[in-house]
Amino acid sequence: MLRVHFTVADLVRTRVSDGADPLWETVLSLHRLQDKSPDPALAVWRHPGDGARQGPLEMLLPLVPRRGYFPDFLTPAAGAAGIEHGLEALMSTPRTRLRDELTVLGGRNPLPSWVRSLADGEPTALRRLARAVGTYYDRTLGPNWARIKGRAHTDRALRLQALWHGGAEAMLRTYGPAMRWRSPVLEVAYPVERDLHLDGRGLLLVPSCFARSPVALADAALPPTLVYPTRARSADDAACTYKGLAPLLGPTRAAVLQALSGAPTTTELARRAGVSLSSASEHAAVLRGAGLVSSVRQSNAVRHALTPLGSALLREVRP
Repeated sequence: MLRVHFTVADLVRTRVSDGADPLWETVLSLHRLQDKSPDPALAVWRHPGDGARQGPLEMLLPLVPRRGYFPDFLTPAAGAAGIEHGLEALMSTPRTRLRDELTVLGGRNPLPSWVRSLADGEPTALRRLARAVGTYYDRTLGPNWARIKGRAHTDRALRLQALWHGGAEAMLRTYGPAMRWRSPVLEVAYPVERDLHLDGRGLLLVPSCFARSPVALADAALPPTLVYPTRARSADDAACTYKGLAPLLGPTRAAVLQALSGAPTTTELARRAGVSLSSASEHAAVLRGAGLVSSVRQSNAVRHALTPLGSALLREVRP
């Protein structure tokens, strides 16, 4: 178990990432690629004999074992600003950090001989690694990035609603069962026993479509980061939720409630639910009065988002 220890200052500084991080998604998708049944978006990389595909994997898979430790330098904080910024930061990793982290990795897994030049910080080796990461991202995550980003934004909206309405502790309670808030400690299901003291630095929570379970940076001296699996809903789940809500709310209002993921504007809500603009506004007002929806004006638009109660209703309703 990982125990994350908070102070009052840490709760104030705890935040949710703006969205999916391309380098974290790259590394965690490499974990999933090694599963027996990977995400369909990754299946193209499982066919042997294609040198264009196998080249990047020959370099990346030894650094990202299916289970356990992988180097923190593969997921620099700069990656949150985009894949290009992340790759630049990766190529600028200090030699001492490369050597230390690859030594830890080599103590747990056999490594190919070329890793020695990477541990020595040779610019050519770092460029080759960045090129392998970039190629894998461009061919796999890049074409699916809109879907990945959309899932992360939907999940983030859920967390922020809890934050706005109840504060950081209320938000931390939304991550169960793998992450349980027992003030002042967040208990995280983890393969090793570990304590992480935030010491006033706060915690960055990063949603991930490819994370199997929560994962944190190994080096406690780095900015505290915890990546967690997004709460995904399949088309079958959505259909079941609609069937369960329709008798309670009526078919139109149920459709409006279900269309509220990602804090849409009234215009976007009307389009998603297939109703007129005035009807969307009216139904949103009724749902807001019931405590299921909150609405905030931004410039000339009004954005609507699920409250924790509305999110809980969508999660729990079944036919």
